[in-house]
This record gives sequence, structure tokens and C-alpha cells, in this order.
Amino acid sequence: MTGSTNRTRLGYFLGPHGVRGGVKVYVLGDPAQLLALGRVYVENRGWLRVLKAEPLSPGVALHLAGLTTREGAEDLRGLNVYAADAELPVPEAGVYYYHELRGLRVLDDSGTELGEVTDAQDAGHQDLLVVRHAGGESFVPLQAPYVVVNLNAAQRPESVTLTEDAPAGLLGDEDEDDTGHE
Repeated sequence: MTGSTNRTRLGYFLGPHGVRGGVKVYVLGDPAQLLALGRVYVENRGWLRVLKAEPLSPGVALHLAGLTTREGAEDLRGLNVYAADAELPVPEAGVYYYHELRGLRVLDDSGTELGEVTDAQDAGHQDLLVVRHAGGESFVPLQAPYVVVNLNAAQRPESVTLTEDAPAGLLGDEDEDDTGHE
């Protein structure tokens, strides 16, 4: 979503669910985060109150205020669904929302700053951090034992440490000779 850092994309609409305006949502991440919300932000439509949310396989069906027909639900097909960051349920220990990871400093084991997380992406089998560093930009798997998410007093992400177990060259700076070849 352009222009907002206070909302997180939760998924997108697939199409109608039933004949009374229900709409199926493909959920990025845990469907429980969407089931707990009282409102969602719909791309090009604004904030809509959630009247009812039902778990579906593989997603969620939402019934939204002002949406009462199958045709109305069909009009939402393909549009993105967002939540206000402050309204998202607190995730379980060791689970983080992407918006919590963006902007974090990336450190090495000694505390030296290596870069900054500019984005987090779902790569299917694992999450990837996009890290901007002196050599450019790299994808870093958000995977133990290579990456440790350091927490603040509220037990939310504060920084990221690349451990000594991280593969050499993860940030693209290992073993390049004078010609730029490895």
C-alpha cells in the first residue's frame, strides 16, 4: 500500500461467499489475525466494519458493513485487505508481523551495525528479510541459527543479529577479488 506505514496487508479478496455479500479472503499468514479484527481497510474502498468473520479452508470469509449482495462481493475480487497495525492481535512468542521487522538495524555478533531491514517477504518455504547494506541489498533468510531477532522490554522486535553461524557472503561481501569475481 502506498503512503502508509500504519497498515499491514493481510491478504486479498478471492470472490463471493454465499449470496448475501460474504467475500472470501486469501490470507497471508495466520487467518486468526483476520478473525479477531473489528474492521479492515479495503483497497480503493476505505475502512469497513467486519460484521462476521468465518474460518474457511484456506482462508477466511468476511461479511462487511454495506456489502449485502453477491455482486457487491464480486466487485471486491482481487482487492487487497489491510489492518491497522495497532489493532492486530499480539502474536505468540517468536512470531512477528512484517511491519515490526521493517526498519530494524541488522547487527553482527559483536554489535557492529551491518545494515537495515527494508522489507520482509513470504518466500513460501521461509520468510526473507530484505537488508540494505554498504554493498547494496540482499535477501537474508529469517531462519535460526543464522538470524536472531532481539527483543525490547515489551518482547517485540528491536534489532536483528546475524550470528557467526550465518553463511559467509550472506550480505554479498565475502571473498571478492580485485576484479569483482569470487
